[in-house]
Amino acid sequence: MPSVSPSPQAASSERSTALLSALAFFFVLTSYYIIRPVRDQLSGAVGSSQLPLFYTATFVAMLALTPVFGAMVARFPRRRLLGWSYCFFIACLVAFVPAFMAQSRIGARTLGVVFFVWVSVFNLFVVSLFWSFMADIFDSVQARRTFPLIALGGMAGAVFGPMVTSLLVTVLGVAPLLLVSALMLGAALLLLLRLSVRDAQGKATAVEAAIGGSLWAGVRELGSRPFLRYMAILMLLGDGIGTLAYALVANYAKVHLATRVERTALYAHIDWATNTLGIVLQLGVSRWLLVRHGAGWGLVWPALVNIVLMAVVVVSGDVTLMLFGAAVPMLAVTMVVTRGFAYGMTKPAADALYTRVPRETRYKGKNLVETLIWRFGDVVMTSGISAFAAVGVGASGLALAGAGMSAAAAWVARQAGHAPDLLPEAPAEPPGGPAAPRAA
Repeated sequence: MPSVSPSPQAASSERSTALLSALAFFFVLTSYYIIRPVRDQLSGAVGSSQLPLFYTATFVAMLALTPVFGAMVARFPRRRLLGWSYCFFIACLVAFVPAFMAQSRIGARTLGVVFFVWVSVFNLFVVSLFWSFMADIFDSVQARRTFPLIALGGMAGAVFGPMVTSLLVTVLGVAPLLLVSALMLGAALLLLLRLSVRDAQGKATAVEAAIGGSLWAGVRELGSRPFLRYMAILMLLGDGIGTLAYALVANYAKVHLATRVERTALYAHIDWATNTLGIVLQLGVSRWLLVRHGAGWGLVWPALVNIVLMAVVVVSGDVTLMLFGAAVPMLAVTMVVTRGFAYGMTKPAADALYTRVPRETRYKGKNLVETLIWRFGDVVMTSGISAFAAVGVGASGLALAGAGMSAAAAWVARQAGHAPDLLPEAPAEPPGGPAAPRAA
């Protein structure tokens, strides 16, 4: 089937919408990656033994808030949903400032549970809502062309945020960083409100009305849609490896880094390396792969990379490498590469596939998978790590289990790209001329 090139006017409107979206996502992830090292230094203060508590509290919060989010999506137009959600979290960031100024009195464990849960709720109502909105204003073919570019804007923010944190944390301290994060989120909101009244062709949108439906629709669709089930399983498998690396790095931070400033700087450096890799993937591989071979392959390749990474850890164990004159644990490298592929390839591929499902699934089903299912996997994984550690299983043994999970994830990813309930799409035109890429 020949591809159809957009008209010059439509192409220009698509580019301008994509650029504004990329800029908005830059500010969203700058805001998120300023507060992420602030959260992670609390994990590093208590070590992995407390992570099951953190993740269990987060899962309970997600269980309670999933129907609340569904009710908001069902009742409110997306412009109001965006405005109210983002303004609420801006206010929360300001309110957390005095709590972090009193961290030594409150305690890292208590503040850690509260802030860890809050950041996860932030992910539900800010980061995940952003991509649901993107799937609303772009169609499937446009998504394959533009989502890697929009994700690239986010990757730039995800690199810029840790850089800001590293530069300012030693000068301002931890608490004032929250105010900087609030300013970034406010800039993102202004851009999204501008985008919310038009589609990618520059026309007034016809989908500003509330979605309606049941507040539990996401749970219902998880049982009825094969694609959503595949994505839920893939979330559980893919998240397991990242959580494994995160827990072991938390142990490293607890043993080797005494102050919260040092721990915040470590996690900022890890985030910087992760997102720099994500940018390299976006510039060199991801867009080409999605346009030429379909979004499904953007889910498969990261799982294959994870198999290789886990095999290396099985053979080498928890060795320390010398990189650029610094000692770096192999597990930290694994964490960087795994997350880099997740953000730089898996995420835009998954969001491109979500353009081929109904609106209710894009908002309710997608957010169920990316929040409640995700955090359930965190609880299972961190509890499992603690249980294995209690019986003496080391990094190599855990990596062997991770390799098995990665192999299963590769198979599930391939099935998700060919799920029978995905809407059909026309082939996209790759850069350099028409072509007929394989279906996702």
